[in-house]
Amino acid sequence: MSSLDADRMTPEERRTGASLASIFALRMLGLFLILPVFSVHAKTLPGGDNLALVGFALGAYGLTQAVFQIPYGIASDLWGRKQVIVTGLLIFALGSFVAAWAPDMNWVIAGRVLQGAGAISAAVTALAADLTREQHRTKVMAMIGSSIGLVFALSLVAAPVLYGWIGMAGLFSMTGVLALGAIGLLIKAVPPAPAPHGHEKLPLRRVVFDADLFRLNIGIFTLHLVQMAMFVVLPHALVDTAELAPSSHWRVYLPAVLVSFAIMVPAIIAAERRDKMRTVFLAAVALLLVVQAGLYFFGEGLWPLALWLTLFFVAFNILEASLPSLVSRTAPPAAKGAALGVYNTTQAFGLFLGGALGGYIAQHFGDNAVYAICGLLVLGWLVVANTMNFPRRRVDAGRVQNV
Repeated sequence: MSSLDADRMTPEERRTGASLASIFALRMLGLFLILPVFSVHAKTLPGGDNLALVGFALGAYGLTQAVFQIPYGIASDLWGRKQVIVTGLLIFALGSFVAAWAPDMNWVIAGRVLQGAGAISAAVTALAADLTREQHRTKVMAMIGSSIGLVFALSLVAAPVLYGWIGMAGLFSMTGVLALGAIGLLIKAVPPAPAPHGHEKLPLRRVVFDADLFRLNIGIFTLHLVQMAMFVVLPHALVDTAELAPSSHWRVYLPAVLVSFAIMVPAIIAAERRDKMRTVFLAAVALLLVVQAGLYFFGEGLWPLALWLTLFFVAFNILEASLPSLVSRTAPPAAKGAALGVYNTTQAFGLFLGGALGGYIAQHFGDNAVYAICGLLVLGWLVVANTMNFPRRRVDAGRVQNV
């Protein structure tokens, strides 16, 4: 194969990326549609006036995701990626239908717990890594990460309208139907998965305590903690300082996400083709730090907030695409699913703690304190990331070298 051909994704790789990105999008769209309207709907349910229960109902999904990501990742190494993904989607769909039927907050929580128990992220990203060559892996992860960002932006637009049409029960039911549709897409469109590694003893201890994997896990934990903490306070900032009604927030979010995609794609291509992953990765973490400083010092008004949000999504999307690719290239081949399970577990804990800590800090110390704490966390991540070993692009059939 010529070097030019090696720089091009094969039709199978493109199909893999598009299919797995669509599976992620179908599953995440249903979840994101619920977020903008759930706290309003909760007041109509018995127990919905208890903010602790409402918060737990939203956070329960992340908690059970954190618990089940590692077992699902290990199971996908042992018994196959697709079998585990189908099982997880069925459990997720069941939880969605339970939440749709729920007569009170306790049953909503039960449904959300079941949704989180369908923790397929590790198995999906491991399958993406299995079916793509290393020089194209970050691009496939970027497709998956971009689909998540895009459906998040679209959900902010569609959620109020759909809630008015079909209610919360309809949104939860639609989430379950989308999950079942994702199973059909997995079976029909995703290329066959490689054979599982079998019932060998997996080096889980090595995965958990590997220094480079540990640094990557610190990264995804920090990234999603900062994301959730920011979005505890940013909607209020758009209302209070930008005088933008909640129903119009999509006018800021959607352009910010779309512009960030246009910037992210050339950055990812440069990182892969020119072996500049270290430079691009560290620049994205540094940009995330700049965003926190910008929000702290210049975070009032519509245009400043729009600028910082756009730069945030640029950094976030580059890092969201790069981190799982780096994990899959760093992990031992027989424990790729386990490594991605640990990775997704730390991601879920970051989401949960980001929301909880962001709310607590904002309530007691103000919005700027959230940006300050996030900035300190990102600064610590930048120091840690600077000590990482970045796998070099594979140029032959030999072993990948590190720098």
